[in-house]
This record gives sequence, C-alpha cells and structure tokens, in this order.
Amino acid sequence: MRVANLAGRAVLLVADGALDVHKASGGLFGPDPQELYARWDELRAWEARGEASAEPQPYDAADLGPAVPAPRQVFAIGVNYREHAAESNIDVSERPPWPPTFTKFPSCLAGPHVQVTLPDGLVDWEVELVVVIGRRTGRVTAAGAWGHVAGLTVGQDLSERITQLSGPVPQQYSLGKSYPGFGPIGPAVVTLDDLGDPDDLRIGCELNGETMQDARTSEMIFSVPELVERLSAVAPLLPGDVIFTGTPAGIGGTRTPPRFLEAGDELVSRIEGLGTLRTTFKGA
Repeated sequence: MRVANLAGRAVLLVADGALDVHKASGGLFGPDPQELYARWDELRAWEARGEASAEPQPYDAADLGPAVPAPRQVFAIGVNYREHAAESNIDVSERPPWPPTFTKFPSCLAGPHVQVTLPDGLVDWEVELVVVIGRRTGRVTAAGAWGHVAGLTVGQDLSERITQLSGPVPQQYSLGKSYPGFGPIGPAVVTLDDLGDPDDLRIGCELNGETMQDARTSEMIFSVPELVERLSAVAPLLPGDVIFTGTPAGIGGTRTPPRFLEAGDELVSRIEGLGTLRTTFKGA
C-alpha cells in the first residue's frame, strides 16, 4: 500500500492512478492525509478487504504534497553512517551509546516535487530514509519495533550550514534544518509488505545529473528498529510521527572544495522501492 497526499487529500497510489480514500471508502475515512495514521490498522484492514467503491483517477505528480503533512513530532538522527562520520571528521570507531538526535520543525515539510527558495548562507543536501509511525509506541523493543511502523518514505534533510553550526553552545541544528521547504518527503508512505527487505535499501541522490550520494540503508549505525526502541524509551512516538534516519556520505560541505546548492539546481533523491524526490532551487 502506498499512501499519499494529492492536493491535500488522502489517496492510495495504485497502478491505474490515485484512489481517493474518502470517496472510495464511502466516507469511512476522512479526506485529511494526516488523520489516516491515527486509524492505521483500520485503513490496512479496509484496503485488504478490497471494498473500494470508486475508481482510481489519473493524477499529476506535481500535485503531490508531503505524504505526512502535519506530524506532531519530527525526529532527526545525525551521524548514522560510518562513512558520513568519517567525511565529517567524527570518530565512531566505538559505537555511540545513543544516536545523535535533534528535530526538524513540521512547517519545513514539503512535497516530492517542490521548488525551494534558498536563504542566505550555505545550503547542503542530505538524502535520508524516513520512518512513519503507525501505532502509539512507548518503550518498545527493537524486536517488536517494525510492528509499530506504518511505512517508509524518501526524505531530504536540507541544511543551511551557517545557521546550523552557529554557536558557541549549543549549535542550532533544528533552526538550520527548518527553513521553508527544507523537508521534502514522499512521494508516498510505502508499507513494509511492498518492500523486499526494509532493512537494506539502496539510497542516493544526484545533483544536476551527477551522483552525490550512493549507499545502502543496511550501513546505518543504528537500524530503524534500534532507533524506534531508543526514541520510544524517552518520548512516546505517536501515529503519524516521522523519523529522519540520517544521511550517508557525499554531502556538499565536506567536499574539496565544498559544494553547496545554487539557484537553478535540480536535486533528485531516491530510495529503492520507495520512489523519487525532485527538488529545484531559486534565489530569494
């Protein structure tokens, strides 16, 4: 099942187009994409019964919004791939006791085809696997964590490095990563049964056709189940919450010379089985 946000309405993306959930369910579910996650088990059961009373309709991918438009909590993980740690001169030869955690403010979330206005500063890219929670989760073990996940999607943790790294203490990670449009996600939330191995997906991005990042999610220091276990030990994870799980090596700021996003650039981010984001940029 692939759940998406089409012009503000909850849809399922299927082979023949987009199925409007509100119309197809005869009003059983409302049109708000965010509300589906509070009734995730009901949605799965309804979809499995094949009771849709409407036909899929053609759609324009440019009309897709953020697959999860208004999560109550957005968690983000830093330094979760060893090669990214190495390029950032961070020693993770010993596994950290906790994953570095910050937030992106929900107002930064955007759809899979969006044009972002670049703020003053140095804006970098970070393609990430994004986890969407489907059940209220508190103190779950890693062994049971996948059962609390609604699905996975593609994300970009765009980062303005001057704001992010300003200090002296603490650095402003959340502010530097929360400008408008700095959290493209989508194109859909894909359920685990639609994926071969959700622990091992190819992830990468290209800038103007040139490969910048190329890795596999199995290379994460803290896997998805471990992240859900660690985060839920501190704060209850709520239906519709999202977790940006960290980026692999290949960001712009660690290159020689450094490379940052400019007006006119096109950034294409993709994850195996989940789809593609296309983000373009313009000047202020």
